[in-house]
Amino acid sequence: MMEEEESRLTNRGKNIKEQRRSAPERVTTTSAGMCSADAFVMTALPAPRRIASDLTPLPEALDTQDTMKQFLSDRILKAARVVYGALIERNPGLIRDRKHHLKTYRQCCSGKELVDWLMKLNDCFQSRSQAVGMWQVLVDEGILVHVKQELNFHDKDTQFYRFMETEFDLNHTNNEKDSKEDELQEGLALLVQMGPDALLNMILRKCPSQRSAEDVEVIYEELLHVKAVAHLSTSVRKELAAVLVFESHAKAGTVLFSQGDKGTSWYIIWKGSVNVITHGKGLVTTLHEGDDFGQLALVNDAPRAATIILREDNCHFLRVDKQDFIRILKDVEANTVRLEEHGKVVLVLEKTSGQESPLQGGSGSSSKYTVMSGTPEKILEHLLETIKLDTNGSDPIDPCVSDFLLTHQVFMPSAQLCPALQHQYLFIIAAYVHLNQLPLVLNNLHSSTQGSELEKAAYALNTKQKIVKLVGQWVALCSPLLKEDLVALQFLEKLREEVMSDSRLSNMLKEQLRDRRKNRVLENGCQTLTKLNQKFDWFTAYEEPLGKCQSIRAQDKVLYEIFKPDHNAVTLMLPVNTSVQDIMSVLVNPGGDHVLVKMNSSGERVQLKLEATAVSMSLGLNERLFLCTVSQVEQLMPLKEQLGPEQNTMDTLEQMCSKDIASQLTNYDWELFTAMHEVELVYYIFGRHKFPGTTTANLERFVRRFNEVQYWVVTELCLCEDLMKRATLLKKFIKIATVLKEQKNLNSFFAVMFGLSNSAVQRLYKTWERVPSKTKRIYCAYERLLDPSRNHRAYRLAVAKLNPPYIPFMPLLLKDMTFIHEGNKNYTDSLVNFEKMRMIAKTVKIVRGCRSQPYVPSSPQKGLTERMFLEAPAIRISTYSDQSLTLRSVANIRHYIQNLKVIDNQKKLTQLSRALEH
Repeated sequence: MMEEEESRLTNRGKNIKEQRRSAPERVTTTSAGMCSADAFVMTALPAPRRIASDLTPLPEALDTQDTMKQFLSDRILKAARVVYGALIERNPGLIRDRKHHLKTYRQCCSGKELVDWLMKLNDCFQSRSQAVGMWQVLVDEGILVHVKQELNFHDKDTQFYRFMETEFDLNHTNNEKDSKEDELQEGLALLVQMGPDALLNMILRKCPSQRSAEDVEVIYEELLHVKAVAHLSTSVRKELAAVLVFESHAKAGTVLFSQGDKGTSWYIIWKGSVNVITHGKGLVTTLHEGDDFGQLALVNDAPRAATIILREDNCHFLRVDKQDFIRILKDVEANTVRLEEHGKVVLVLEKTSGQESPLQGGSGSSSKYTVMSGTPEKILEHLLETIKLDTNGSDPIDPCVSDFLLTHQVFMPSAQLCPALQHQYLFIIAAYVHLNQLPLVLNNLHSSTQGSELEKAAYALNTKQKIVKLVGQWVALCSPLLKEDLVALQFLEKLREEVMSDSRLSNMLKEQLRDRRKNRVLENGCQTLTKLNQKFDWFTAYEEPLGKCQSIRAQDKVLYEIFKPDHNAVTLMLPVNTSVQDIMSVLVNPGGDHVLVKMNSSGERVQLKLEATAVSMSLGLNERLFLCTVSQVEQLMPLKEQLGPEQNTMDTLEQMCSKDIASQLTNYDWELFTAMHEVELVYYIFGRHKFPGTTTANLERFVRRFNEVQYWVVTELCLCEDLMKRATLLKKFIKIATVLKEQKNLNSFFAVMFGLSNSAVQRLYKTWERVPSKTKRIYCAYERLLDPSRNHRAYRLAVAKLNPPYIPFMPLLLKDMTFIHEGNKNYTDSLVNFEKMRMIAKTVKIVRGCRSQPYVPSSPQKGLTERMFLEAPAIRISTYSDQSLTLRSVANIRHYIQNLKVIDNQKKLTQLSRALEH
């Protein structure tokens, strides 16, 4: 009987992945936007629009998953071989016969012992769950198999696993000692990187009733990046995380359900795609990862309106069954409090678990409710009630308040917010007067009246203090923007006069600002020169650091270079937000047929609308402005400078140290990054034209920098004709990427990596063959971070481990915000959709968090860079020429980095690449 069991296990070893895919596994998931439904299917969020004319989309090559999947499977197998080899060599006793419940299991390991061995083997494992995740990767691949065919890895003495040694040729390893150690570390690094994904899948396969609170939290974090539930409230997403069911199907063509069937579940596509088919119309649409379907039948208790057929093999779904769906709908309604005035709803709150209703009275009870929607004025009133006065100026701002302050321009611009705050302040001024006359009142009124007056006075003071504190927090978050806002400045000056006339308010505010200034001293290491004086200034404690790259303000003048059809240029100094119509009025007489056109290096022309503004700052790489008549538009030709360089700068680059280049890239990126205010992201996503007097020039400059670095890499490689030099340059760029990653400059790191993954570079097979294998392994490890699956989960997991300061991958943040913006309305039932503002603010706060600690330029610590590159034998030059030493100077490297010349025409780059290697 034991022999039969052994034989069955061996025969099924190779097919275990297929068995897992086809098994009717269940894992719960629930969804919350259960209010909207389409004609026959819940449509996914609209595809993110192109949020800037020059914003380069993520490489399409990364969206094809088959190649990546095979590539990862091969690397996992290689990693499994070296880990298995290390286990056999260092602790062969772990694999032995074991007895449990009167049964003998041949040549296996216990789950607990495997985890113990890994924890001792390498200090990169910070927790046992991390080691469990690594083993789960091998279980998912069928390389490590549970003796009873269970799909999850368990960290227990009584759970036994076998390596499929013969089936996967696990004994096929390198015999060189140094090489084996390097491969072991690289293999462990890969498995550690993939562990979180494996752990997530393991959690999803659990029955919902068996999930721990930690499991539910892991699923909830994943749902934050799923399109289908982006519009749902936090509480609904958490409920969904507790009930989602995992369901997988192995074969394309499988019918999930048919038109006319009874609706029993709502589905979210976790992996793969499906076709939507209806009678009489055939194929209506195709849904992909993150989309959802099946909700309409549950909402209306109606038959299925379409047939769903799997479009590809191995599709995974998150399913919410009808009973859970209905229960969550009821819970949402039960936990919703609607406040009405004159028969109309003015504020919608969501109750947190186990709290009393704010309608029942009690001080501070409203702080236990979350604003979902409301009129701007009522949201403001609610937030004022929740502000706590028992905190000092250095304490973090309440998240709900900061959400409001970072997004208020969308629904309550300064011209509306300032009068509302002034009204709140003056509304209680009459009551507050009693406080100043309190001695007279106390001498003339009855004791009961005294109590009433005391209460009124205390309430008045309390309310005014909250308004002053809110305004102080507004200044703390948006100081540079408020300095350019005339309405806000007038309000702040008027409030300053009111505050300074009363010592109780002025002392509280000065203390608050003093705390903030002390906090800034601790962060920056120096004392600000400006001191709080008799004439109080709101902005005293919020002086902006002076960097080499200054912020561009809305009223600043910038250079407009405008070319004529004969390529002669006219230069103008105009405000950054100047409209096309104003530019035209300076250049030509009104009434003519002249137009302003922007044209890129490939000759594509776009005629600009007269109302367009700030066009000079929104130009893409190598784009230029042309003034011509309508009849001349089609004859316009790009300038020579737009076509990019004709020679590479290899001679210059080879004289510069990779670490110095990366450091100067990071220093310059920090200047650009800190010059940008995070609220510019809000203006950018919602449309700058909706916010008069604002600018997104600093953000657009930073985004353009990403594209510039990306195309710099491609340009230099495609212009390098010598094969050996090209291979050396390729290695240099990988090394630069390594240093950028160590310096936590993720924006330029991804720019370099996207440049290396460009099709014009990837096709240079002879060049890649000459790159050392160790360098290629580093590149392959970094490629994993570019994987777009699960909404770039690999990148998000890596970023979650970083502490500030760091520079984030800005294009992905903008993609996230576009996704939130286009998937959620600004208003619901004529009320501000504050849940959307909260999600927008959360992304904006990521940028703020990245800069919460000061950046100090420094060399990366001796680590991966040195191990991989610097310790290798190298030919040293004993002396340097004067030219070489000059090129190596910091000033020259900085000048080079800030003045990159690139070819941004993909067609031309591909042609150059083909000329290098046919």
